Amino acid sequence: MSKILDQFLETNLNELKEQGLYNEIDPVEGPNGPIIRVGGKDLINLSSNNYLGLATNDELKRIAKEATDKYGVGAGAVRTINGTLDLHVKLEEKLAEFKGTEAAISYQSGFNCNMAAISGVMDKNDAILSDQLNHASIIDGCRLSRAKIIAYNHNDMDDLRAKAKAAKESGQYNKIMVITDGVFSMDGDLAKLPEIVEIAREFDLITYVDDAHGSGVMGKGKGTVKHFGLEKEIDFQIGTLSKAIGVVGGYVAGSKQLIDWLKVRSRPFLFSTALPPGDVAAITAAIQMLIDSTELHDKLWDNGNYLKAGLEKLGFDIGHSETPITPTIIGDEKLTQKFSKRLAEEGVYAKSIVFPTVPKGTGRVRNMPTAAHTKEMLDDALAIYEKVGKELGVI
Repeated sequence: MSKILDQFLETNLNELKEQGLYNEIDPVEGPNGPIIRVGGKDLINLSSNNYLGLATNDELKRIAKEATDKYGVGAGAVRTINGTLDLHVKLEEKLAEFKGTEAAISYQSGFNCNMAAISGVMDKNDAILSDQLNHASIIDGCRLSRAKIIAYNHNDMDDLRAKAKAAKESGQYNKIMVITDGVFSMDGDLAKLPEIVEIAREFDLITYVDDAHGSGVMGKGKGTVKHFGLEKEIDFQIGTLSKAIGVVGGYVAGSKQLIDWLKVRSRPFLFSTALPPGDVAAITAAIQMLIDSTELHDKLWDNGNYLKAGLEKLGFDIGHSETPITPTIIGDEKLTQKFSKRLAEEGVYAKSIVFPTVPKGTGRVRNMPTAAHTKEMLDDALAIYEKVGKELGVI
């Protein structure tokens, strides 16, 4: 092994550990449900993105098994050769129906969507206005496009308008895009989509919303764009199939012309094998569930509001979340790590979130109740939060 590499890794890993920024990964010994088993111990799980409990849904498991038996464990090729199964076509039709668009295209992950869609449309002659708290995959997709990246202050519409005006009036760019998350996953707040659309109209901006944490959660399950009634105003709707949907993958929904372009110009679609048949069948069925009923969505919000009220009553700083995502903001990274560890020792799995996922000095435990939790589980979790919070001087 290279001595230079070895020295670099040892020095920097030790530094991360000293600063409380090193993330320990805990293998889960079973399904990722409301109760998980870690290290031989059952814990109340408040760290999952399995918002609606669909990752362990019995009907979806049955459908995935049947599709695997019929089609095999893999698609066998990239989509443009012979990896497009009739299952993929049905899924993309269902996604378009779900998001209220003309068409949709599926990818292997939500991360791949942003790498594919941004760089597939934007180039070095363009500019991208990007919220400062946008997800890492958006940032990487912007970088890959080689467009000029102009960050605007988080949810600051005055700053966005000023920077959009300056970019437009400069005459330097062929196209200008504004990109935002629909739901910001670390704080649970929403993008100000009506104001963003208004600014986009004023300065002829392309609009792009990554709704990874909004689909299945906002708009009666159909997402943040639907929540604001802006399906006809947003050019790109991006989503993941691994959070509320419970499986894996991602998608872009938009006009037929946009999707046709991405099918011939987005590199992850062109150069990576298609989603496996079992996953595609389960995803399609999950989407149909959300179209047919809001039961899981309503249960998620009921549990989210219940936990949020309980934590706030205990005196925790839960920020300004507008969704079931509920942070308990600790601040100091080492204390945040210790707080998370003590929760696990007492019976709650709630993972610490520190830099670089969030800015330094804003460490928090991110709590995500799901539709699968019972009130008894949440009451037990709140009792543990109270005990640990008082023990460590957080409340």
